[in-house]
Amino acid sequence: MEFYAEEGKNLSSDNSTLILPALSVGNAGQLAVDLLVASLRAERIGYLDDPNVVPCVGNDAYWPSPPGELALPLEVYESSPDALALVQQRSPVVKGMMVEFARNLANFAAANGKKHVIVLSGLEFGRWRNIDMSSGLQIHYLSSSNSDGTDDQCESQGWKRLPEYDPTQRMWKYLNDLAKNTAFEVEDLPYEELGDEDYDASLPYAALFSCLKAKGLKVTCLLCYCSEGDNIPDAFNLADAVSKALGLRPNSSQGNEGGSWVVPFSWKSVYGPPPDMSLF
Repeated sequence: MEFYAEEGKNLSSDNSTLILPALSVGNAGQLAVDLLVASLRAERIGYLDDPNVVPCVGNDAYWPSPPGELALPLEVYESSPDALALVQQRSPVVKGMMVEFARNLANFAAANGKKHVIVLSGLEFGRWRNIDMSSGLQIHYLSSSNSDGTDDQCESQGWKRLPEYDPTQRMWKYLNDLAKNTAFEVEDLPYEELGDEDYDASLPYAALFSCLKAKGLKVTCLLCYCSEGDNIPDAFNLADAVSKALGLRPNSSQGNEGGSWVVPFSWKSVYGPPPDMSLF
């Protein structure tokens, strides 16, 4: 994985917390990173190039002013007042290469002075075992602070540790071995023998968690159960969770229809452009 800085810009080791999405159900993690970048007025400082990510190109996701700027698959932003770096990922990882991608990203984070990495992801709503919507959309978490995945700070926020996490379960153990030993190949995994209990460890957030943890970084995964469709409420839920975890204070005077959050311009056409009214 190579970092390419924009002209006159570079990574700052002072921004020791890194936020990034894990691509999953509803792209909730990506949407939450969009909210954070737009609301914190984070500055794009460069791009990451990794052979395990599908190439893509698009238009500026955040601001409407012409001529716009090209958006690429892996972009790096910084918000120095908040001591934050953010990575936005806009295309999927090549099939079968998630662990290799996670290793590369972990190496990048460790080499550039990151101490704490927050991974944002959605989970399949249909697999939520103990549904409790009495307090609204719930956040679940997974942390490297303790071997069982618990974290006192997360618990103090009222969040629940992901119940499906079991470090002694075979797939989590296998993933941990892969993260620690690059001599293992992903192809060694017996795909034909996977059971229901192996599902969570096969998701992108799990590979990122294991590889970042193996590099000695503190990792916090913030997760919400959601379904495909309109995932904007899930994005606000995850962004609010990041704000609580890090003590961020988005400027309410700059927010638009998201309250204190600035909704990116690209969200106005998230379901495609409006119809040409001249048709009617």
